[in-house]
Amino acid sequence: MKKIKFFSTDINVREKTILIRLDLNVPFNDKKISDTTRIDFVLPFLKKLSSGKAKVVILSHLGRPNGKKIKEMSLFPIFQYLKKKIGEIVFFLDDEININLKNKISNFKYGDIILLENIRYYREEIDNDESFAKELASFGDIYINDAFSCSHRKQASIHQIAKQIKNCYAGPLLKKELTSINMIIKDRKEPITCILGGSKISTKIKIINNLIKIVQNIYLVGAMANNFFIYQGYSVGKSLIEKNTKQLIEEIYSNAQRFNCKIFVPIDCIVSKNFTEIGNKKNINEIDDKEIILDVGPKTLDDLVKKIESSKTILWNGPAGYFENDFFAKGTNSIAKKISSLTTQGKILSVVGGGDTVSAINNISSELKFTHLSTAGGAFLEFLEGKDLPGLDVLK
Repeated sequence: MKKIKFFSTDINVREKTILIRLDLNVPFNDKKISDTTRIDFVLPFLKKLSSGKAKVVILSHLGRPNGKKIKEMSLFPIFQYLKKKIGEIVFFLDDEININLKNKISNFKYGDIILLENIRYYREEIDNDESFAKELASFGDIYINDAFSCSHRKQASIHQIAKQIKNCYAGPLLKKELTSINMIIKDRKEPITCILGGSKISTKIKIINNLIKIVQNIYLVGAMANNFFIYQGYSVGKSLIEKNTKQLIEEIYSNAQRFNCKIFVPIDCIVSKNFTEIGNKKNINEIDDKEIILDVGPKTLDDLVKKIESSKTILWNGPAGYFENDFFAKGTNSIAKKISSLTTQGKILSVVGGGDTVSAINNISSELKFTHLSTAGGAFLEFLEGKDLPGLDVLK
């Protein structure tokens, strides 16, 4: 089987132009970056390439402009943050991708870092256009994909471009993502407990069924668990649910029994009649028609903590409740702090992923530590599902 080519320190980058695909798709609030995690993760590698006298050209995106130039989706604020963190060697080019842009890039010094404008301003990017990828490839000598979070996309700067440049590699962040996820899939230390949140079973059914084969415990939290309460005959009031899930849930329970994996759902919860008022704790069988389930309850939290403590490996994807309001963040915060504490003590390996999960962790004031914190989102989940990712296959 062919293996992915990873970038290594013995590769000579001096006086080379390196095209690097990053995921700098960060969230904004009031026109300001609200979470810089994804940018902060790439800073060390950018600095290393620059200090090695490489000219670095960054390809990235923000949002889904779908081939249109939408001002609010410009990468200019990302450039300002990079310049603040790295210095005067960082530049921004919003020129059209053509021969003139290639000439401009050639005039920069080795050691400079150049951020190009949102690559998704071009329809050709989304269409994985070969000619567009050749144009991009002509800008550099080496291509590095360090955007694992985008590698499930068959797009020009992820997939087609790697067919146009001889020297193509996976970057250090991508390597770290794969190594960490493989701790769950291949090099696992058992028992493994997976804590899975999210709102829809239908989008995670393949992931759950794939994990059932290799883990001992799956604890379902968040809105996804509401469907299991209905399956068990309980009312969930006005809580978020997904229709027609009976067959999916039966499939999960059937596979779990077959592979000796235990499925757990909350036994109590925190409810409220809206998303702003303080909540009340209730057992699952006590919820009335006007209430919304917004967090796990204290009994569930105790049970979850015991499961975490008795595990060797933890995979966590998805918050336990409506963490955006402090009233309903206790479950998520407690899970994060317990996993972090045991990781710090060297008692467990922890892989934590998903955009909402990362946001929830960043809301916690204390410093938390995990074996691996993934910002990859969809690619993280698809890899767990067992899918081949186009952006990785092309690097083999």
